[in-house]
Amino acid sequence: MSIQLWAHCRIATMAPHAEQAYGLVDDAALVVDGETLTWVGPRAALPVELLARCTVQHDAGGALITPSLIDCHTHLVYGGDRANEFEMRLNGATYEDIARAGGGIASTVHATRTATAAELQASAGRRLKNLVGEGVTTVEIKSGYGLALEHERKCLGVARGLTQDYAVDVRTTFLGAHAVPPEFAGRTDDYVDAVLQMLPVLHAEGLVDAVDGFCERIAFSTTQMERVFAAAQALRLPVKLHAEQLSDSGGTQLAARYGAMSCDHLEWLSPEGAQAMAAAGSVAVLLPGAFYFLRETKLPPIALLRQHGVPMAVSTDSNPGTSPCTSLLLMLNMACTLFRLTPEEALAGVTRHAAVALGLKDRGVLAAGLRADFVLWDVQRPAELSYALGGNPRLQTIFKGQEVS
Repeated sequence: MSIQLWAHCRIATMAPHAEQAYGLVDDAALVVDGETLTWVGPRAALPVELLARCTVQHDAGGALITPSLIDCHTHLVYGGDRANEFEMRLNGATYEDIARAGGGIASTVHATRTATAAELQASAGRRLKNLVGEGVTTVEIKSGYGLALEHERKCLGVARGLTQDYAVDVRTTFLGAHAVPPEFAGRTDDYVDAVLQMLPVLHAEGLVDAVDGFCERIAFSTTQMERVFAAAQALRLPVKLHAEQLSDSGGTQLAARYGAMSCDHLEWLSPEGAQAMAAAGSVAVLLPGAFYFLRETKLPPIALLRQHGVPMAVSTDSNPGTSPCTSLLLMLNMACTLFRLTPEEALAGVTRHAAVALGLKDRGVLAAGLRADFVLWDVQRPAELSYALGGNPRLQTIFKGQEVS
């Protein structure tokens, strides 16, 4: 297998605690052996004996190289769309009004249940293609639009199958506790029982990497979510939680007690919740697309997260109802303009911190020994990735040491 060298580049390693912002290295070089990075640093410091072993040498043409991007919170597999609800909201209906009227997640559940696996594969593939085209090589995909064993299985199977057609790693998350399906209306506890029956079956079939839930007044209580988390813990599955999006439910404290990899949304996060997340090492996943699309005014408490040292990831939350977005680069800009993250914080949020939010230790940073997932960009400064609106400066993506189209 060839040993490859990339030179004539700048590298934003995104290494934590680096002397330079972004872990930036000017006039840099990067060496890949198979799927693994073996050397990253200034070109002048590249050992002569390692240079001699490089059988393939690439001139990066002055490009900026960063870790490839990670979209750590998506709902890519679903049927139909909810453009009608977008119009309803613009006419004054709230997210909760629509949900209580049988719209929202319930309408997507119906469309997803009636869609075939092939139809779901095709539509999810179109969305994933957009993400991959922007340098994403790892994506988390949640279920939660089937809400019955056969349909949750169908959605998770489709998510797994996307890796056959796209150069991307897919991490699957069981989100059975997303909403109460129509057949369980008024019987939320009974539906939680059903979720607890689905989970071990889907896990045994190799379809579940993590477990998530929607802890909110229109969804599931902390008591109900604790039952789901306890079941996940018994199966040694990591957990995460949609928390504090519409109110302060105390979901973050619950998730922290179970060592959650992440808590997501967090507009109504309390100081107690932030402290609990910091103690548990949970990542705050910020979802500016949903904030923007729902025209929310309650900002997530960024200063509080910084104060407690809670790492912040950024994701598309790609879904049909509240963030029909397939551009992680756009989320970089929104995280800066709407939430006032710095460009460095935003880029860390789709690389290093996004990897931690998925429990992945082999990517998100460019350093020797980690996986060779990186992107070449036609920009001079890393901040340009957050600055531009509507552009895509990607030149080349390297996934597991190999160029992908």
